[in-house]
Amino acid sequence: MTTMTTPAARSAAPASRPTDGDARAVGRWLAAWAVLVVVIILVGGATRLTESGLSITEWKPVSGVVPPVTDAQWAAAFEKYQRIPQYQRLNAGMSLDAFKAIYLWEFWHRIVARLAGLAFVLPLAWFALRRRIPAFARRRVALLLALLLAQAAMGWWMVSSGLSVRTEVSQYRLAAHLTLALVILALTVWTAADLLVGRRSPGAVSGGWRSRALPALLGLVFVTCGSGALVAGLRAGKVFNTFPLMGGRVVPSGYGQLAPWWRNLFENHAAVQFDHRVLAVTTFLAAVVLWAVLRRSANRRLARRMHLVLGAALLQLALGIATLLLGVPIALGVAHQGGAVLLLIAVLLAWHADGVPSPLPAGARGGAPDRDRVDVVPGVGRLPHRPPAAALTSR
Repeated sequence: MTTMTTPAARSAAPASRPTDGDARAVGRWLAAWAVLVVVIILVGGATRLTESGLSITEWKPVSGVVPPVTDAQWAAAFEKYQRIPQYQRLNAGMSLDAFKAIYLWEFWHRIVARLAGLAFVLPLAWFALRRRIPAFARRRVALLLALLLAQAAMGWWMVSSGLSVRTEVSQYRLAAHLTLALVILALTVWTAADLLVGRRSPGAVSGGWRSRALPALLGLVFVTCGSGALVAGLRAGKVFNTFPLMGGRVVPSGYGQLAPWWRNLFENHAAVQFDHRVLAVTTFLAAVVLWAVLRRSANRRLARRMHLVLGAALLQLALGIATLLLGVPIALGVAHQGGAVLLLIAVLLAWHADGVPSPLPAGARGGAPDRDRVDVVPGVGRLPHRPPAAALTSR
């Protein structure tokens, strides 16, 4: 028996597949959500610099969205804070008004994080139910959802480390919390770039050491950010506030005073600050060298993004030195963390551009090689142009 297909059925069938317009819509959502992730990172930095992270001693994902309102509720929250070592050893005698100030910093940090979760889950459900997410991106957004849940748990795991014995959170857990946030941001930005610009093509990637230089620089930025989290966790930024020397020396005294030796890398205030300085300067120099090499690349998109890398590196170096010399003021400390995020995004986009050919300028004819053209593939995005065999033989 022959099965008849109606015109309505034929027109409805392709609608179940993601189109290029769907890919761009998902990409715009992820790009906007990446901005929200950056905001969370900055608010988290401010929370750390204001010493507010331990002011809320409980994790209540649902009821915690409502802050204390009455005098009795504020008194109860303050009484809980008074039980932990941070109050008893560092803030004994703190007034209720001073407590309210640090409480609200941590409260809004948690609220912004919850809002970011909703801003991810609700659009994700909408796109998924309508099958508008391209196949290659489905696993990534699922992974992002899993990482978000892990990040929420890690946030409380970090806070809990400062509720007994210690007067601050563990620098190890702080570094893990920030690093995971940066991983989430990087995966989001990369996926958004794939959807909006086009996926990287192996044939378009520059060969030799250049193909490894940008990912190596990205790894260096990640390591430098992690070392910065150790500096923040130990408050090591206030130990030596001179540059470039530390206490009149290149390598500060007491660098290797802890045993075993590896503890100096994570627990020695002077060593942690010195290591962060070395990593930061190395990252800056590597960015400058790569800019000098790649700024004249035939890939115009890569060349433009290398200018962003250089600008972000210069800004971050200036912010880092100013933050250090001025004794880590809150505003500059937050700006310095924001500069690190900006540099991370710039390097990530430059690496992505290395494998995506530049589109032909509007009105260009003849002289531009076909390898610089891109084709739009529904549900996938933009891919390098592949001329038909007939076109090749006719030339």
